Amino acid sequence: QVLLVESGGGLVQAGGSLRLSCLASGSIFRVNSMGWYRQAPGKQRELVASIRDGGFTNYADSAKGRFTISRADSNRALYLEMNNLKPEDTGVYYCKAITGSGWAKQDFWGQGTQVTVSS
Repeated sequence: QVLLVESGGGLVQAGGSLRLSCLASGSIFRVNSMGWYRQAPGKQRELVASIRDGGFTNYADSAKGRFTISRADSNRALYLEMNNLKPEDTGVYYCKAITGSGWAKQDFWGQGTQVTVSS
């Protein structure tokens, strides 16, 4: 079991910055990939950025050049640095951790943190 707790969301004007944090506990030694997802009102949850073993990162096109994902302390913390925020970045941001692979793969989610970008 992996417990995830996000923080750092808030209200910011367009062009501003926020840094989201996700603190992980539990069986973090099993985690091989972590990521940030966003769910806007009335829309499906979508990948914003992810990072996996070896430090390989992946970004949604909308996040490239503006957001940076990083992790620290052996998967105990995951961060998302968001710059030049736009109103379309508004949504609930969720932290996700993946353990195992194939039939043993498990997804764990945090409770989310609200990001609101005003124009």
